[in-house]
Amino acid sequence: MTRKYFGTDGIRGTANTPPMTPEIAMRLGMAAGKYFRRGGTRRHSVVIGKDTRLSGYMIEPALVAGFTSVGMDVTLFGPLPTPGVAMMTRSLRADLGVMISASHNAFEDNGLKLFGPDGYKLSDEIELEIESRMDRALDDKLAAPSALGRTRRVDDAQARYIEIVKATFPRGSRLSGLRVCVDCANGAAYKVAPTALYELGAEVFPIGVAPDGFNINQEVGSTHTLALRDAVKKYRADIGIALDGDADRCILVDEKGNEIDGDQLIGLIAGDWKKRGLLARDGVVTTVMSNLGLENYLKSQGLSLDRTKVGDRYVVERMREGGFNLGGEQSGHIVVSDHVTTGDGMIAALQALAVMVETGKPLSEIANVFEPVPQKLVNVRYQSEAPLDQDSVKQVISAVEARLGSTGRLVIRKSGTEPLIRVMAEAEDAAAMESAVNEVADAVRSIG
Repeated sequence: MTRKYFGTDGIRGTANTPPMTPEIAMRLGMAAGKYFRRGGTRRHSVVIGKDTRLSGYMIEPALVAGFTSVGMDVTLFGPLPTPGVAMMTRSLRADLGVMISASHNAFEDNGLKLFGPDGYKLSDEIELEIESRMDRALDDKLAAPSALGRTRRVDDAQARYIEIVKATFPRGSRLSGLRVCVDCANGAAYKVAPTALYELGAEVFPIGVAPDGFNINQEVGSTHTLALRDAVKKYRADIGIALDGDADRCILVDEKGNEIDGDQLIGLIAGDWKKRGLLARDGVVTTVMSNLGLENYLKSQGLSLDRTKVGDRYVVERMREGGFNLGGEQSGHIVVSDHVTTGDGMIAALQALAVMVETGKPLSEIANVFEPVPQKLVNVRYQSEAPLDQDSVKQVISAVEARLGSTGRLVIRKSGTEPLIRVMAEAEDAAAMESAVNEVADAVRSIG
């Protein structure tokens, strides 16, 4: 079945433009509410969190109207990281959790991420079922006046999340003596991240903690690390932590101002956990985008690497299927499933800080665990419906793949959240890699 609303990570789009309009949000609430109200006579409930973008004030009440109209009780958290919403869905025994966020996108966009009662993102099958109900939601029978849902606001959701995050740090260890710079992207973690780090003993230097509805991810956060790199140098910090708008991913910066991506962080955690006997399986799960250098490093440690489609939900699905407790993406979505059901930027960063505390070594010495194979990603914006289906593009892709052979990889995919074709090439020879990615990107651009 073709998806109409849901992409690779929930529903996302430009605010006040389909599919991110109040009407569609209300219909989602009605459809999802009816789906999760099936069976039993007990009261059913949904929890809702959001980041700091302006359109959250429009989307949130529309969702509330949809859910309460079909008899679902609603609990509102206000600004809270996506992993916090996932955790609280399970903790409060809710039937459903919703995060209003467009993650690392600019303020103009917004999105809806849905979690089941177990705290995991919904499966493709459930999303499709909800989607099939959305278009007829306004025609379906609503709850009787006496059966309408109620709404309440929980004021301590942030404090609960902070305590959960702190509990993932090794017992008895402290961050005392460490100078930590954290960039909260003017997003959902602008209060909780600095507070958690301070309460663990660090001297904290926060940036990106003045949200105004418009500045989320604006030249700050995990996709714009220049501000953090400058701050690390300015404050002579031992580590920099860059979160994105909903704080489900992180990128680190070492004390010299160098960026540490998700692949290196996965390698660092995997190596440390193997020594400590914490890995549930002798391997980790990443996506097709992870660097070949990570795979080679893991092999040298006696660990396997399972690759999935891009998207932390697919990483989590594979982790659950195979019994893995560590996985993630190069972009900084790190899933530590002993503690959380989705990517969590703060919990991932604390794993690196734990190694720093244990070894007494600076981040620059412990975090660069492998030499990356030359890799380049180019995003090509398109207007035509299916550029990858064009014969001219297929021919170029086939020719490039044949030329790379076994010495490199070519990964091409359509974004599930934006009109972009993502072209990634990887090869032991940097010139071959550069040529490969440019040829395919030019072929896609020629379609328009």
